[in-house]
Amino acid sequence: MSYTAAVITVSDKGFRGERQDTSGPAVGAIAEEYGLAVVYRSIVPDEREMIESELIRCADELGVSLILTTGGTGFSPRDITPEATKAVVERETPGIGEAMRAASMRITPRGCLSRSAAGIRARSLIVNLPGSEKAAKENLLSVIEPLLHGLDMLASSGSADCAEGNRK
Repeated sequence: MSYTAAVITVSDKGFRGERQDTSGPAVGAIAEEYGLAVVYRSIVPDEREMIESELIRCADELGVSLILTTGGTGFSPRDITPEATKAVVERETPGIGEAMRAASMRITPRGCLSRSAAGIRARSLIVNLPGSEKAAKENLLSVIEPLLHGLDMLASSGSADCAEGNRK
């Protein structure tokens, strides 16, 4: 089955045109490599209402299967992407963030500082990735296979065949 994806970059400087967004295009390229059609891209500032609005638009209006955000997952006072995500999801999926942090910890001890969140809204899966291109790519690649299986489960009428094993 084929799925759609959206990539939302959360960055004050990127929104104002003061910094080129490299994490969004990198994440979109990975999504496409794994067979997802990236149908929506945007850059928003670190403003909770705008982030929430974009997430809701992608899930409710566009019906995007996988919504990936980059940025706003750190300790800065304006890093509020996880809070915006948790406000709009119906069911949290904490294992995704835990898996990404575990993978990051194998690369750098600072991986534990990521506050990435993930969850489900209707039949859309929302996943927060770090703003750094390198970290965003590493995080997404660490969970992309399970995410695709999760999309199968969300699209199914009951349950996907969990006993089938990994996609190849």
